[in-house]
Amino acid sequence: MAAATVPVKKRLLKDEDMTKVEFETSEEVDVTPTFDTMGLREDLLRGIYAYGFEKPSAIQQRAIKQIIKGRDVIAQSQSGTGKTATFCISVLQCLDIQVRETQALILAPTRELAGQIQKVLLALGDFMNVQCHSCIGGTNVGEDIRKLDYGQHVVAGTPGRVFDMIRRRSLRTRAIKMLVLDEADEMLNKGKILCCLKVDWLTEKMREANFTVSSMHGDMPQKERDSIMKEFRSGASRVLISTDVWARGLDVPQVSLIINYDLPNNRELYIHRIGRSGRYGRKGVAINFVKNDDIRILRDIEQYYSTQIDEMPMNGNFMFKCTHSAQSSLQRYLELCGHIKWFKHINIQADHCKKFIQVYLPLFLQYY
Repeated sequence: MAAATVPVKKRLLKDEDMTKVEFETSEEVDVTPTFDTMGLREDLLRGIYAYGFEKPSAIQQRAIKQIIKGRDVIAQSQSGTGKTATFCISVLQCLDIQVRETQALILAPTRELAGQIQKVLLALGDFMNVQCHSCIGGTNVGEDIRKLDYGQHVVAGTPGRVFDMIRRRSLRTRAIKMLVLDEADEMLNKGKILCCLKVDWLTEKMREANFTVSSMHGDMPQKERDSIMKEFRSGASRVLISTDVWARGLDVPQVSLIINYDLPNNRELYIHRIGRSGRYGRKGVAINFVKNDDIRILRDIEQYYSTQIDEMPMNGNFMFKCTHSAQSSLQRYLELCGHIKWFKHINIQADHCKKFIQVYLPLFLQYY
């Protein structure tokens, strides 16, 4: 059962600059034996004792003060040891009741759990006049919008409905200072959270930038997935954004470029991902977007496959040459088609090149 603990013994991780990061095991965290010595507000203490608590549990003794200090906390303990009350007490302590805006967002994997969290928050905050709403699927959307417009200090909900309310601008996130994932192991095991929503977000951003792209993930209806695959195989769609649903087995011979927007969670999956390009002896290229946090994963992949993944140069001259090459190629194409006059009258050629750049993307790979 995942919920909360704290950062762990001082140690350095290979290939990373961890000099400013301090870790602590739960044994090294200060233990606060009573609620009275945690520095909690009086109205919250009244709610805690009225709820029936007398002495904090082991997880509460270790985690509440760390959360209140503003530290990022990962806590793990057995069922029934007070994890929900741990983060509920911490959230309530950090609220500014005078500000009628959402200051804490709690995500749970099920509707029932989100409703339970709301009840605990309202009970513990009974003397604080706290506003808390349960934002879950299967309920009236209009009621959610009305409650959120009224102003809620805390929102506990399931990811789908919460995301919907954020997109509708009913749930405003500007004042949120605390995010809680209850049952984090289960939450992060849901592809919808980490994969499908990322695909939809990236697709939306690229379309806003006038790129013609399609997207596919496991939560789509099968008919929609079949239609997208048909378009991509036929060439009607030239760029496909997908989750790892595309990593194994699928074969589209004309795919020459794979871009890993983020590195896969396991090294075996990496070879399946990049194997979607260069089919049947054709030439293929894979590009990885890597953050500092991903360096260790990248080195592990290199070691596992006994290979070296070269870093692409980030200097402006190289990118300028590639863009110029793409523009020149486009001009030659338009000359052959007799449309060069139309092209010359375009004021901002670069913007129109961007729309065609996906067709000429291999030009960016001439460096290799």
